[in-house]
Amino acid sequence: MTTPIIEVNNLTKVFRTYKKQPGFAGAVRGLFRRKYEPTLAVRDVSFAIQPGELVGFLGPNGAGKTTTLKMLAGLLYPTSGSARVLGYVPWQRHDGYRRQFALLLGQKNQLWWDLPARESLELNARIYGISAATLERTVAEMSELLAVRDKLNVSVRELSLGERTKMELIASLLHQPKVLFLDEPTIGLDVVSQKIVREFLRRHNARQKTTILLTSHYMDDIQELCERVIIIDHGTIFFDGQLGDVVDRFADSKLITIQCQGGSQCAGEQLRPYGEIVAHAPGSFQLKVKRDRVIAVCKALLDELPISDIDIQEEPIEDVIRRIFAR
Repeated sequence: MTTPIIEVNNLTKVFRTYKKQPGFAGAVRGLFRRKYEPTLAVRDVSFAIQPGELVGFLGPNGAGKTTTLKMLAGLLYPTSGSARVLGYVPWQRHDGYRRQFALLLGQKNQLWWDLPARESLELNARIYGISAATLERTVAEMSELLAVRDKLNVSVRELSLGERTKMELIASLLHQPKVLFLDEPTIGLDVVSQKIVREFLRRHNARQKTTILLTSHYMDDIQELCERVIIIDHGTIFFDGQLGDVVDRFADSKLITIQCQGGSQCAGEQLRPYGEIVAHAPGSFQLKVKRDRVIAVCKALLDELPISDIDIQEEPIEDVIRRIFAR
């Protein structure tokens, strides 16, 4: 079996949070005796990722996703546990490791705000020892794929959010890293820019075999890019497996859509005993039915009502994930 490129064992991170007392007197007391509260951000997280995998890292706000990525990037020291990426311990910050990975935070800028994007890219190329020919070829190819080639000489502050995000992505991939950590790369982008970024990441992963760990609150990102997902909640791994298995494991219902003969002969009152009505239109209804009752309900509907068509579907995975987070 291939050696994992990312291996995490019982990784834990606890932050100390200063609890300030109210008022001026509390501020003065805090100068001499401070009270701290421990905040558990990540608890005993363990997983392994194989070379070339593109894995979705999901969880509600505050679940510990970004903290985990920052530890794997060497920006934070863990409280306990271990991790190895590309054979290196990330927080030891070996130069050999830093030249082989990239971290892109969707809400942070790495490009110089007042300079054209091209000049920031040239600076990155000098840092990583990339030749001028390689730089020109790589930037031309990536900027063409991301549809920002005509924006390379525009000041970063004058770029739109989507254009800036694409430039940040080019900067992250300029040195052809073997591992890429992406934290909300499409946040705030319009649907066209999201699609372009997703298609670019899919192509780059397929061609370069870059291992990608992706966090996103947009399920379209996850569904289009990731076969495997890791779900984290309250700092603990909740699920690790194939994306399709999430529905099988956590969805207890299916959706049955029926078309009635004669347009509107089926009344909503007739359907309530069979399941929850989640949508309806003239002559059409959608029912939410427990999985173990689907066959019996379909048989009863066909026997008792004037139905012209029936369709059975799984619940949308986005609804299932949202319900998991709500727990």
